[in-house]
Amino acid sequence: MPTDVAGTVRDSLTMTSYDYAVLVFYFGFMLTIGWVFRRFVTSVSDYVRGGGKALWWMVGGSAFMVAFSAWTFTGAAGEAYRTGWPIAIIYLGNIAGFVLNALHFGPRFRQMRVVTGVEAIRKRFGKASEQVFTWLQIPLGTLQAGIWLNALGVFFSTVLGLDVATTITVTGAVVVCMALVGGSWAVLASDFIQVLILMPVCAAVTVLVLVRAGGVGAFVEQVPAGHLDLGQLTSTPFLALWGLAMICKQITSTNNLADAGRYLCAKDGSHARKAGFLGAGLFVIGIVIWFVPPMAARFLLPDLASAYPGLKNPSEAAYLAMARDVMPVGMMGLLVSGIFAATMSSMDAGLNKNAGVFVKNFYQPQISPGANDRQLLRVGKIATLVLGGVVIAVAHWMNSRQELGLFLLMQRITILVAVPVTVPLLLGLIVERTPPWSAWSTVLVGFCCALAVGPLLPPAWAVRILNDGQPLVGPEKEYWTQGSQFFVIVLVSSTWFLLTRYGWTRVAPGQRAEVEQFHARLREPVDFAAEEGEANANDARQSRVVGILCLIYGGVVSGLVFIPNPWPGRLAFLGCGGLVLFIGWLLRRSAVRPASS
Repeated sequence: MPTDVAGTVRDSLTMTSYDYAVLVFYFGFMLTIGWVFRRFVTSVSDYVRGGGKALWWMVGGSAFMVAFSAWTFTGAAGEAYRTGWPIAIIYLGNIAGFVLNALHFGPRFRQMRVVTGVEAIRKRFGKASEQVFTWLQIPLGTLQAGIWLNALGVFFSTVLGLDVATTITVTGAVVVCMALVGGSWAVLASDFIQVLILMPVCAAVTVLVLVRAGGVGAFVEQVPAGHLDLGQLTSTPFLALWGLAMICKQITSTNNLADAGRYLCAKDGSHARKAGFLGAGLFVIGIVIWFVPPMAARFLLPDLASAYPGLKNPSEAAYLAMARDVMPVGMMGLLVSGIFAATMSSMDAGLNKNAGVFVKNFYQPQISPGANDRQLLRVGKIATLVLGGVVIAVAHWMNSRQELGLFLLMQRITILVAVPVTVPLLLGLIVERTPPWSAWSTVLVGFCCALAVGPLLPPAWAVRILNDGQPLVGPEKEYWTQGSQFFVIVLVSSTWFLLTRYGWTRVAPGQRAEVEQFHARLREPVDFAAEEGEANANDARQSRVVGILCLIYGGVVSGLVFIPNPWPGRLAFLGCGGLVLFIGWLLRRSAVRPASS
């Protein structure tokens, strides 16, 4: 490594005119997708969940993209740079969660036959819980989207020199426009196409990094001791506790009524099942192609701290620094587009879902019970516009406050805020006979527990009681803090929820019948032709339109082969573009014959 490594890394991250051109094309293409799919939206159900008509490959690709954000390439990559493989445990949890989706919950989510997840909460827990979860989800979802958007802007402003305010405004505006015009159809299609770009580019980065390192064997020899050592599970205090907590947390977050929306858009239970397996398979690939580059940066680019003094945690630049060090000219624009996409997919799906929740679970039942579908669709679009503006404003406010530790903050928020909400929404699918108040009361108990668990079980307590007085160093404090908080909150919340079963005998007969009917519908497969009418399916239209979009995008990416680059770089563009062209050809070909359901 040359002595001026800091300058080398900084120079290598400079965006070229080719990269900016690719980025401009990407944002323009996303807006085009929204415009193309506007004709798919004729009802509020189309706007919020694709009318329950989407095919498995769109559902699975979108569910996968929504399940992670730019944090994967920044905060998570920084952990891989510092400590190695343990960060992959979170993504093993995603794999387990999606497999469980495929084997059990995914088809049942579709079989609820509702427009929003909160509508399912009403059918299971009643109207009071519907309103509680409506006004939990909308503000928390907006806050989370603001944090993601601000984190994206701050990171790219520091690492790539992009203006943070402009990044926030442009990214937010594109997402709002796409979701506003094309609704859930635009979200599903854009997420699927983004998968086709992001994953091949990340795979190309990994291959080029391994070539730079001298091969797989050389990578294993040079990576710091412990980075690939599975023995850390027993040798590192509380790592096993944290790992089990993260797997359980991801399973909970992907299998609950609030997040059922990812499968409500599927055509039927069979498509939901295939979508779950697709999401799991993509995460299996992602674990390798996302974390090899930052671990290799540990010995190929060891001086990130002096290269990025403006970052609180310079290691968070490890993935981009390593990628740019090996990528051909022009591919940085594709990678940055993919990282933008990782956050945009979560934000646009959140906007669409929150707008649907507002319309179907507050506006219609509380303000205008007699509203027709056209009026609901109009209100949904207004809600999307307003919520999008709020998200952008929140992100700008956070930037003005110079928020610190955003990526770690996301982990804490997920455990302390999201877990108390998701526990009853998972158990409510498994335990049938609990009273309507079991859901909102469990959330209240969980929030109280979350406030108390930190002061009651600090790292000092763990050192004194469980670690023989040995101080916790490095990430060990976080392993204890996050692991202990998760399990205590889950234990207390679950215990309370199960105890509420004793209140079932006091539930009115009508409410009991509604709960029993809800669980009966969960087990009843969807027959699309009988319930919706085969004429309402648009399988061929989905395949044809998305196929054309893939052919356009794949053609542009393949055309980047003409940028002056060494032949490995040109092959990388051909490989990435060729895959998108091939998928586009397959979709166009499938559009000429009936798609299987």
